[in-house]
Amino acid sequence: MADRDDSFQLVTFQLGLETYGIDIMEVEGIVKIENVRAIPNAPAYVEGIFNLRGEIIPVINLHKRFHLKSAELTEEDRLLSGFVIINLNEMHLAIIIDKVSRVITVSPDEIQPPPQMISGIGSEYIEGVVQKDEGYLIILDIERLFDLKELAQLERYRA
Repeated sequence: MADRDDSFQLVTFQLGLETYGIDIMEVEGIVKIENVRAIPNAPAYVEGIFNLRGEIIPVINLHKRFHLKSAELTEEDRLLSGFVIINLNEMHLAIIIDKVSRVITVSPDEIQPPPQMISGIGSEYIEGVVQKDEGYLIILDIERLFDLKELAQLERYRA
């Protein structure tokens, strides 16, 4: 994102106590929590798989991956929880979110480099941070969330 000249949009969501954003071009959709089928011997951060319109999609729990506490949500907020479906190297993954927020427009000059550590997520997974009225927004770099070995393993779950 840092090499862009124009503004772009981010899908924002709450994960634990923080607000995160993902480039809207990497998001395939947002769905309600579906019936997830567990996978034996999967890494702890893989909740399982679910079927979305005939496609088997691995479900990733970033709370477990980064040791984050789930947000304490009201009943109304729970209606906004679900999965963000991302497209990572032509593979769809579902990321569990506590609450979807909104789509915002950001310009490249608003993005600051990430600090070394934010709430358990290392700076290697963060593209940048944007200061907003209600705090800051952490922009995730989805291409760095998983290494090649992990992606190969996730791909096997889809078969």
